[in-house]
Amino acid sequence: MIYLIDPWASSSVDYDKLVNQFGIQKFSDLINDVENPHRLMKRGVIFGHRDFDKVNNLINKKEDFAVVGGMMPSGQMHIGHKMVVDQLKWYQDKGAMLSILIADLESYAARDMSFEKARDIAVNEYLTNYIALGLNLEEDNVNVYLQSKNDTLRDLAFKASKKTNFNELKAIYGFNQSTNIAHIQAPLVQVADILLPQLEEFGGPKRVVVPVGVDQDPHIRLTRDIAHKLNDEYGFMPPSSTYHRFLTGLSGDKMSSSKPSTAIYLNEDSKTAAKKVKTAKTGGRESLKEQQELGGQVDNCVIYEMFVYHLIDDDKELEKIRHDCLDGSLRCGDCKAKASELMVEMFDEIHDRQDEAREIANNLI
Repeated sequence: MIYLIDPWASSSVDYDKLVNQFGIQKFSDLINDVENPHRLMKRGVIFGHRDFDKVNNLINKKEDFAVVGGMMPSGQMHIGHKMVVDQLKWYQDKGAMLSILIADLESYAARDMSFEKARDIAVNEYLTNYIALGLNLEEDNVNVYLQSKNDTLRDLAFKASKKTNFNELKAIYGFNQSTNIAHIQAPLVQVADILLPQLEEFGGPKRVVVPVGVDQDPHIRLTRDIAHKLNDEYGFMPPSSTYHRFLTGLSGDKMSSSKPSTAIYLNEDSKTAAKKVKTAKTGGRESLKEQQELGGQVDNCVIYEMFVYHLIDDDKELEKIRHDCLDGSLRCGDCKAKASELMVEMFDEIHDRQDEAREIANNLI
């Protein structure tokens, strides 16, 4: 059975099936070659890659490379999105050129979002929080842009469109005869987004890495194919990519901007965030007695995921929580209390920076 990935859906993902079917390489095979790896790399949250070793070689040699990140502005930014920002900051600290796209053409095509509304969401939900989370978007080697305002991007997307056809896009994305043309064009604009840092105005061909959730792999595969086909004209190198696991939603499903009961939004006040943490699904047993006898199911616990992804930097502290949960000595209520406290601290830090960050964000696009 062919496993089709829909980049615009909110369904759950079988990571092992993706690795086997689409040839994604295991990140664990090269983690020992990464100098000062990000905690998401060390902890297996980033589980796969395509050609990251080539980018890593440049990082180790302190040579030029670029990283591409961005957002489709169609809803509120939640703590699941923070994972990408954390990775972008790691790459920026490693000397990367940073290219941040705002996929307003894609949100118009896939979500029927007006350009005006998309810009407002991009500034107030995403760029403001990107900056508040530590990204420096005012450096000279940073390019932040709206797809709809970038003529160079659209020219490149047009050239990319000549290197593919409907049958190929249908096989990758599942398009059919009723799919509107704008939606069909959207992936080709994404291809141009990923290839853009290799144009001469940004220094010419170079290695580019794209840190994404695995639901975005169709865009990566299409871009790698088209990069080869445009190599003679532009000298493009196929992009590298890393893939991270999704943060589980509060109810146990995927965290989604469109489902408030599953997500903790970065623009919510700290008390609301803490209250939501206390509603999260845990890996606790039916009774305290059973918990003490059998231990907790730590790998099925949303609270523990929050510790792993966002709230605890110290690996030894994290390992102790895991150990105490598995041996039954740690109660779920205590974990929720700790996670709520840490979430408040994190949100307070973000909110303290938001006013200044919003002023900067407004002037970027």
